[in-house]
Amino acid sequence: MIGDGRGFLRFLIVSSLAVLQLVEADSSPYFEPFNVSYDHRALILGGKRRMLTSAGIHYPRATPEMWPDLIAKSKKGGADVVQTYVFWNKHEPVRGRYYFEGRYDIVKFAKVVGAAGLYLHLRIGPYVCAEWNFGGFPVWLRDIPGIKFRTDNAPFKEEMERFVKKIVDLMLEEMLFSWQGGPIIMLQIENEYGNIESSYGQSGKNYVKWAAEMALGLGAGVPWVMCRQDDAPGSVINACNGYYCDGFRPNSGSKPTLWTEDWDGWFASWGGRLPHRPVEDLAFAVARFFQRGGSFQNYYMYFGGTNFGRTSGGPFYITSYDYDAPLDEFGLTSQPKWGHLKDLHSSIKLCERALVSSVSAHYVKLGPMQEAHVYNETEGKCSAFIANIDEHKYATVHFLGKTYSLPPWSVSILPDCKNVVFNTAKVSSQTSIKSRAVDQGLPLNLSPGQKLRDTQAYFSQSWMGLTEPINLWSNDTFTVQGILEHLNVTKDHSDYLWYFTRIHISGDDVAFWEENKISPTIEIDSMRDVFRVFVNGQLAGSVVGHWVKVAQPIKLLQGYNDLVLLTQTVGLQNYGAFLEKDGAGFRGKVKFTGFKDGDMDLSNLSWTYQVGLSGEFLKIYSVEENEKVEWTDVVTGDSPSTFTWFKAHFDSPEGTDPVALNLGSMGKGQAWVNGHHIGRYWNRVAPKDGCRKCDYRGPYNSDKCMTNCGKPTQTRYHVPRSWLKASDNLLVIFEETGGNPSDISIERHYSEIICGTVSETHYPPLHKWTKPDPLPVTISIDDLTPEMYLECEQGYVIGSIEFASYGTPDGSCPNFQRSSCHAANSEHLVKEACEGKNSCSIKISNARFGGDPCRGIVKTLAVQARCISSTSSRLLVSNFK
Repeated sequence: MIGDGRGFLRFLIVSSLAVLQLVEADSSPYFEPFNVSYDHRALILGGKRRMLTSAGIHYPRATPEMWPDLIAKSKKGGADVVQTYVFWNKHEPVRGRYYFEGRYDIVKFAKVVGAAGLYLHLRIGPYVCAEWNFGGFPVWLRDIPGIKFRTDNAPFKEEMERFVKKIVDLMLEEMLFSWQGGPIIMLQIENEYGNIESSYGQSGKNYVKWAAEMALGLGAGVPWVMCRQDDAPGSVINACNGYYCDGFRPNSGSKPTLWTEDWDGWFASWGGRLPHRPVEDLAFAVARFFQRGGSFQNYYMYFGGTNFGRTSGGPFYITSYDYDAPLDEFGLTSQPKWGHLKDLHSSIKLCERALVSSVSAHYVKLGPMQEAHVYNETEGKCSAFIANIDEHKYATVHFLGKTYSLPPWSVSILPDCKNVVFNTAKVSSQTSIKSRAVDQGLPLNLSPGQKLRDTQAYFSQSWMGLTEPINLWSNDTFTVQGILEHLNVTKDHSDYLWYFTRIHISGDDVAFWEENKISPTIEIDSMRDVFRVFVNGQLAGSVVGHWVKVAQPIKLLQGYNDLVLLTQTVGLQNYGAFLEKDGAGFRGKVKFTGFKDGDMDLSNLSWTYQVGLSGEFLKIYSVEENEKVEWTDVVTGDSPSTFTWFKAHFDSPEGTDPVALNLGSMGKGQAWVNGHHIGRYWNRVAPKDGCRKCDYRGPYNSDKCMTNCGKPTQTRYHVPRSWLKASDNLLVIFEETGGNPSDISIERHYSEIICGTVSETHYPPLHKWTKPDPLPVTISIDDLTPEMYLECEQGYVIGSIEFASYGTPDGSCPNFQRSSCHAANSEHLVKEACEGKNSCSIKISNARFGGDPCRGIVKTLAVQARCISSTSSRLLVSNFK
């Protein structure tokens, strides 16, 4: 049993209670209770070694209504496990007061996972990084006297242990561990601490040992892991995170090789490009991992989702956490990534019996950069992986009496050591082209009988505005001498902190400036993330940066001037050592320069402090409170308004497609729908350069395959369907820099065009080889006939076949063209097989298409289809690609 004596005793006691509770429970457990252990080869579930694929899904980055579909699509894609972090700052927003509701109902999430027949890997941390605000730490933690995060520090260890115990006890009470019949098979303590451990010296080493012993003593009864922790003590398993982990080995010969974070994409920052990881390289990395002895692999992320509210970390991480994942931010499959990985998982499952039976692989060198790993079953059968790690050249190799052609940077999988069923570089899964529709039946503030005639005029009539005051409006203000640190004042209850003072400017200074043709300048040694200065109620300048120097010229008038400084956070630091020291606002000196008699030290002045916005305080974004303030009509042609609130009402788009706000016409701010905070928005534009044709071959890094150059990093913001009503939805926008709300649109997102390209030389239809349960099954691979498989999203059917050609078609999706080699009945056969269905398959053979249209040439079937709503035969209009 995992753990020390205390943990083992507690485990026995809780186990006994669990048996009694199971008898009394209203519902049966999700699984027959089973123990989880491990050996050098793999995790052992219920006495059986397993090769496991895991899907990273963070429950707060979706709504509970989305969870079942996301988990079902993960299972359909071949996942055995779902992995998530646990987010301390949202579960304990106030010290000692816990929250487990809505998007943070972690118990419900675990039960949805279990009900789907999948296992759960719970990464408690409680530090998570995750590009999440403050790395998941509650900001109140930094106010505890004498605290130092993530080191051998008594105040921190006390708080950390209390929270970790709270989560473990909650899971025990809810019967969610495997030995209780629940889905949880593994836990994690800490997170990538090895990256920063050296910063803490011996105290860091002591902390690692303490964290492991503390976790093992909680009686969870399942294995614990520490990722990126080469000195993980005792029975705690150290695991790999990265783009490639095939060369990773744990720190003990008795521990299995686990890959807790396979980075299948990367996150993005405001004003940055969007990273993309080709699926050919991703599949190569996964196949190499299992080829070289790996046994548990998790996609970070399988579904990235959305940083709703103010949860994005940073600074400057965008609201979308799409991560170029197999399931996009809205929960739609990203093809071909989802489908190609699904085929990869199926092919690995065909090898599972051999993989778990072997103590180690038999290595065969096939060339200078080509190699095979052979896994033998106890019954004499075998499975093999053949790799060509050359980044540029194809290779022909001879293996067990047969000849194989290998594309560069690829792995071929042979479940029977003879027939290739999958190659990581040969993508035969469908491609989906996603569309966005702006329904004409989407009027704001119009009665059902009215029609939208002019979009701009319509919005100008329906939008209303309210100016955010640049003055003191709160009774909670206070005045002190000097400049205070931002987070010490706001406690991160708002992005915004205001500093108010009044300064007197003499006539001599004004004359000095006019004579020398200069302006006074406010200088700050260091500032993050956004700084704005107002003089006499008018915006005088803005600076954006992360701990950057400020030198902002401003104009001052003779006499008294009201000076207002505003500091804003755009996501708190989520990574690095000594996070408790990383505050916000100003560092160093704050002064005015350019005065006749020298600099003016602003730190010596008395400042009045105000946290947040008046609109935030009054909750004017909520349905209940928005009518309690005086809104005015927004008039077309008005100059863009800074620090202004806008509101309008809209009807929900028909159907069930994911919905997004297009805020491309706005500047910077935040948005709410029916009181739900959908996140920060900011139309910062990415550099024009840095995007080039992406070659999957060779090692990947986050800068390799950039997209979206010269465009705003993000313009569309997810609005979950469960947050919407059929009509009269309240949209509230807070705009800081000036934008045009009249051009905001509500969009539906869906996959409209799907394409497939499969040739005679492709591999068999792996889409049919799915396991009925988490246990390995034997699947025949005798039928090696290639097959095309097409599938629309749920709720859609194939409405029309727009192109079909069996022969040697030219082009690519969505621009195929026939060639002289073409089977005349191609379109008829494909239409008959596919139209009106959610999914269809077509065998690829000359016989199927009435004979060989051109002898001696490899034939390919190319198909382009259009998906339409299954409840309507009408084609969707107003698509923007």
